[in-house]
Amino acid sequence: MNAYPDASFLASLYVQRETTPAVRAHLATMQEPLHVGSLLRFEACNAIRRQAFQRKITEGAAVAALAAFDADVDAGRVVIPPVEWEAVHAEAERLSNTHGLRRGHRAFDVLHVATALTLGAKVLLTFDSGQAALAKAEGLKVKP
Repeated sequence: MNAYPDASFLASLYVQRETTPAVRAHLATMQEPLHVGSLLRFEACNAIRRQAFQRKITEGAAVAALAAFDADVDAGRVVIPPVEWEAVHAEAERLSNTHGLRRGHRAFDVLHVATALTLGAKVLLTFDSGQAALAKAEGLKVKP
């Protein structure tokens, strides 16, 4: 696996946002399926449901987005790799100890970067500047 997305990237694939064209353009360059950890899957799907609850998108749009995500998993375009959560938690603790006092990263951001590192990703796909800074500090490239 080369690249690992965060929720901002993944949600933009399934719900139309200003970042959606950049997501689709980047995915067109990838030669492998998109790898998504189970925590990220939960966060992105919950965010889509929350957007419908907040009336930012319709319930129908949310249902369609979730169905499209499941279809991509079924077709192999998105892969949910097994994750060693004890290793991710240890890596997240290391990241928090190393960067937390100076940068104040959110827990889910730390967990996503820790997951990317644990799975051996070289690139983090994100639009979140804080998460991008943490990833770069740990030697990951940031795209799109």
